[in-house]
Amino acid sequence: MSEPNIAVHCGGLFQTNGYLVAAGDHRYLFDAPGDVLPWLKSHGIKLDGLILTHQHHDHVVDAAAVQEAFGCETWAFSKPDPDLTLARNLEQMTGLPCDLGDYRVDHIVTEDGGLSLPGLELSVMHVPGHSPDSLCFKLGDSSVVIAGDVLFRGSIGRTDFPHSDHDALINGIREKLWPLDDKTRILPGHGPETTVGLEKRTNPFVGGVAG
Repeated sequence: MSEPNIAVHCGGLFQTNGYLVAAGDHRYLFDAPGDVLPWLKSHGIKLDGLILTHQHHDHVVDAAAVQEAFGCETWAFSKPDPDLTLARNLEQMTGLPCDLGDYRVDHIVTEDGGLSLPGLELSVMHVPGHSPDSLCFKLGDSSVVIAGDVLFRGSIGRTDFPHSDHDALINGIREKLWPLDDKTRILPGHGPETTVGLEKRTNPFVGGVAG
């Protein structure tokens, strides 16, 4: 496939990225951060599916609303679980309510065989460590990976949360992402995009040299 048409919405308390991928006549949303539903509606988008990189609260806060608005199916590594969303942890930390609604996961995604959707083929990489259910998705034969909170520009996903594992995350990045072409674009769950080559050279958390 040629380079896909991707739009990004950044929203919510933690400025979380959600990515809208246009695949022919179909539209797929990767993650559902705060206020993504009004953003979709403002652009007249009819959504065909929701795909979750992981289920931390900031990535699923609009999931229930998106499902209700579009009746779209949802794909993720695991069924919804408070141990994955960490919503109660956020409430205890901030004193603010974190009501995620009753969103659902219709299809469980694994690495085996990837994920085939109308107009869109995805290679799937399970990279736990930030969250046990963290997935990265390579879009067809393009040079684009939607990486959730696995890898950022100059950083990596936090590993001080419940169920995080620092060594698993570092090993997963090296085993799953480093073999990709250096020009591969990494679209992260927070902050600006980067490339595999840049992070291999400069990311201090995975053996690169910052600066």
